[in-house]
Amino acid sequence: MVGALFWLETTTFQHFICNFAMNCKYIIMLQLNLPPYETKIRENDGKWLILDPLRRKYVALSPEEWVRQHFVQFLIRHKGYPQAFLANEVELRVGEKRLRCDTLLYDRQLRPRMIIEYKAPSIHLQQKVFDQVAAYNILLHVDYLVMSNGLQHYCCKMDYARRQYVFLRDIPFYPELEK
Repeated sequence: MVGALFWLETTTFQHFICNFAMNCKYIIMLQLNLPPYETKIRENDGKWLILDPLRRKYVALSPEEWVRQHFVQFLIRHKGYPQAFLANEVELRVGEKRLRCDTLLYDRQLRPRMIIEYKAPSIHLQQKVFDQVAAYNILLHVDYLVMSNGLQHYCCKMDYARRQYVFLRDIPFYPELEK
């Protein structure tokens, strides 16, 4: 049974959720190295779901999804990225093989500009994760690659002329991408 949410209070590590019948529950999620935002979480048949505004639906709440939703809100609210240019779970095809890119940022001409890959906070961002993003980039040829586990975030800018990439100190603000 789905309870309609009307109250959500965030503390350091837990969410207190009540429905209209005042049935309340705690969900404990790890605090991330990202700004908090008011999440929309609900329970359906014993499974927790979180609203993904890009896909316009509730999706299964996993540690990786927790990171994705916080990171997308960080990009929109704090870095000025237009929500309309972001897409989650974008399918890529290589012959018969299907891959899923966690988040893509498009430019005004709807060309991919940035690939963003998320991992759960318990997953360390190692070379294997970078290799995964680089494989997607063989297909997409974007300007920026981003990886985050919610605790650590890495962003690199591609320099195709020199056949190299440069790690940036921070995730760029959206207007900086236009330069």
